[in-house]
Amino acid sequence: MKIDSHQHYWKLSRGDYGWLEPHMEKIYRDFTPEDLQPHLEKFQIDKTIVVQAAPTMEETEYLLELYTKYESIAGVVGWIDMDSDQFKENFFRFRENEGFVGIRPMLHDIEDDRWILRPKVMKNLEVLIEEDFPIDILIRPRHLPHILEMFEQLPQLRAVIDHIAKPLIAKGILEPWNEQMRQIAGYEKVMCKLSGMVTEADHENWKVEDLIPYVTHVVEIFGTDKVMYGSDWPVCLFAGSYSEIHNALTEALPQNLSKEQLAAIFGDNAKHFYKLNL
Repeated sequence: MKIDSHQHYWKLSRGDYGWLEPHMEKIYRDFTPEDLQPHLEKFQIDKTIVVQAAPTMEETEYLLELYTKYESIAGVVGWIDMDSDQFKENFFRFRENEGFVGIRPMLHDIEDDRWILRPKVMKNLEVLIEEDFPIDILIRPRHLPHILEMFEQLPQLRAVIDHIAKPLIAKGILEPWNEQMRQIAGYEKVMCKLSGMVTEADHENWKVEDLIPYVTHVVEIFGTDKVMYGSDWPVCLFAGSYSEIHNALTEALPQNLSKEQLAAIFGDNAKHFYKLNL
């Protein structure tokens, strides 16, 4: 089964997408399952994981509504305030919905780079460990030291690094991202999404060759059983179409991978990580 582990839907009139602004012409409109369906059919993608794009529980409820209506949606990675005394209550309320398969705080938009290490947040992360529930980690390279500090204290946290931690691909910079990601890959329950890379490259002039050093490194350190394909559609439209993103990853991956390894990257790993009942 082929799964896109990372994409978004949004409806501007909802009013909770503060980061979306009119000058972002390529993505400043509504995006619905009907818009994505032709691309899924083209690449024979059976299911997707829809990831939150607004720091509100109302948006998570909206995505869970879509989950009940569209067969293509395998699960929703939603948002709950992890620095709240009400986190546990809200978490278990959402868990009553079988479509709620993960949680994502929007770390790269939070002013405090060490937010994940706040005592209340760390305590609530322990709830995720107790429930064996996964978290998506949305960060930039500057956050990696703090994420490593978090994993040192909570090594059993089941997590996935979104967008390979957004390295500076446009500038071709590999270090210290390279070594910090290697340390993160050492944690047994941590995976990585091969997603969101073209938006960190030169939007107008990127080439597959620009991605290869980053993709090669991630596959080497995590292994083919701990990485997963994600389109990051429609955010990817800043730099390329769904087809271009899918084809770029296919070309950037090591060319000696077996059918089983490719099946893992393009679906099986997401199925196991999010405990999808498919």
